[in-house]
Amino acid sequence: MTKTVKIGSTIIGGSNKVAIQSMANIKTEYVDKVTNQILALENAGCDIIRVAVKDEVDALAIKQIKNSVKIPIVADIHFDYRLAIKSIENGADKIRINPGNIGKEENVKMVADCVKAHGVAVRVGSNSGSVEKEFLSKYGKSEISLAESVLSKGSALEKYGVNDIVISAKASNVPLTVKTYEYLNAKTNYPLHIGVTEAGTYESGLVKSAVGIGSLLLKGIGNTIRVSLTADPIKEIYAGQKILRSVGLDSNFAEVISCPTCGRTEYNSIALAERVEELTKNIRKPLKIAVMGCVVNGPGEAKDCDIGIAGSKNSCVIFKKGEIFKTVPFEKAEEEFIKEIYEIAKCL
Repeated sequence: MTKTVKIGSTIIGGSNKVAIQSMANIKTEYVDKVTNQILALENAGCDIIRVAVKDEVDALAIKQIKNSVKIPIVADIHFDYRLAIKSIENGADKIRINPGNIGKEENVKMVADCVKAHGVAVRVGSNSGSVEKEFLSKYGKSEISLAESVLSKGSALEKYGVNDIVISAKASNVPLTVKTYEYLNAKTNYPLHIGVTEAGTYESGLVKSAVGIGSLLLKGIGNTIRVSLTADPIKEIYAGQKILRSVGLDSNFAEVISCPTCGRTEYNSIALAERVEELTKNIRKPLKIAVMGCVVNGPGEAKDCDIGIAGSKNSCVIFKKGEIFKTVPFEKAEEEFIKEIYEIAKCL
């Protein structure tokens, strides 16, 4: 079990739940726009948000943003140690930094001193494109070079007394990502931020992330995740929820199961399944819903669901825990089914 690290009001590591992260994709100085985006992500279930700090204006904006949002803010810093310090002084709950790219040793010490003085956390990260030459020459491009690179960056802060560290080491290659985190899990007890970097557009990125993140979580590896998608950040949150739910780590969301359909299907169950998933995506209760093509196997296969629907000859049947509850005409199926779903959700 990893040690715990406090990020604002959120604690990761140990036996705490796996936290879902995303990153704002608007320049941080545009306070109103960034705040609105973060609030939407909060509402979708985001636990931790990262913002890019490219200049002093971005760093100063963190103070204003924090006045309106609840989730912890992570300041993403590259190259300029002064921006790390400025972000912390303006309320960042955590910084994401590479000690190797902020210059002289005294710069690293100043950042470390500021981190300790304000009690904030640090995420130290590597990716397959930022491994130091010494590790590449010794180990080649491998999980060892990627992992040892980030561990050395953590050591650069540890020697100045920084211990609230979160480690990440991502690659765009799924097998390399998995092997790297397996290696890190055996070498350190710091919480691990896992994900597949540069995973791609929504569809391909979702597949790569589900395979990489899911396989690690099933092995008990990972304390916080980001599903990196070239898409609206809010899609990253819903994708993260689905991954956590799929590996059995979070049941406080509505889950929609549906059959792939066949020649026995006599109504548009595909459209209904998509509609139900969209309308229930913000339900924060353990609700299992089934949209099945036909009554031949539907109620039986989905008898563990709180509520389900299946098509019959001229109508649909709505069932609860496998028992038929009512029969409705095709044209009223969606309306009646959604109504019953919301009624059950109220009682949970």
